[in-house]
Amino acid sequence: MPQDIVSDIQALLEGKAEGRYGLTFINQQQHALQAAWLAEQEERGDALVTASLLHDIGHLVHNLGDNPADAGIDDRHEELGHAWLVNHFGPEVTEPVRLHVAAKRYLCAVEPDYFAKLSQDSVKSLALQGGPMSTEEVKAFEALPHSAEAVRLRRYDEQAKVKGLQTPTVAHFMPAVARSLMS
Repeated sequence: MPQDIVSDIQALLEGKAEGRYGLTFINQQQHALQAAWLAEQEERGDALVTASLLHDIGHLVHNLGDNPADAGIDDRHEELGHAWLVNHFGPEVTEPVRLHVAAKRYLCAVEPDYFAKLSQDSVKSLALQGGPMSTEEVKAFEALPHSAEAVRLRRYDEQAKVKGLQTPTVAHFMPAVARSLMS
């Protein structure tokens, strides 16, 4: 049932996302809400709002703790999140989720000042994720159908780390999630 996955997502974001988001002063839920709100404010549509809300869902479906990168572990949360979402959402949601880590590597390769904008935990995880892309990887990434949306999502991801920022609630975004489901 489609409503079951919406309820599951809401329960996950409301019940398991209280863990600290990396080394920041916000939690996973606040990070997800801030990213989704940024996409919503830019009127990017339900699919990118949903992808922004759920881009780190992979962190919530594993049992590696709040900051596995600190222990030298790449939790591959983008792949876990993609696998968790792919049976319910189309590629307009799942591909930006799957590609948001690659988008970080891409931006570090193509924008000279992007690396300096990364948080301490993003720098740690970047090293575990392969570092900046090579010229060949950049070309391959740019050729992917949802690479532009993944880059937008990545920018929201980097901005969504503001302590005390007031955002809409998880429930506010559930209609966008429901509209993004595969029929």
